[in-house]
Amino acid sequence: MIAATLNAGHVTFLIRVQPRASRSELAGEWQGALRVRLAAPPVDNRANDALRSFLAACLNLPAAAVKIARGQHSRDKRVEISGATVEQVQALTAPSNGQNRPEKQATDQQSNEQQRKKHQSTARGNHAAD
Repeated sequence: MIAATLNAGHVTFLIRVQPRASRSELAGEWQGALRVRLAAPPVDNRANDALRSFLAACLNLPAAAVKIARGQHSRDKRVEISGATVEQVQALTAPSNGQNRPEKQATDQQSNEQQRKKHQSTARGNHAAD
């Protein structure tokens, strides 16, 4: 379980970042820190910006609510988030049946809709052949 604390209205916790991953996703817990894989490279602050946006999307908050308090140039970071609870942050490490990317939920809904339509058209075609 990640160690998250509530101080002055901000939830503070540690993050271990893996930049240049094949995709951005939550990767569970690592030594008391939330492990995050980011597709962005660690160049020109792009990985930090991607981390802020990614965490904000995971918690349904604006990116401005996420602040990197320590570790701007390190894989190990201390993050402060306004408007979130300790329980919400700790829930990020819970098993999620592959739903560990915010954009994956929308993509899965589109994919499910396409598969349903394909199945319906295939089913109609099979009945017509009988």
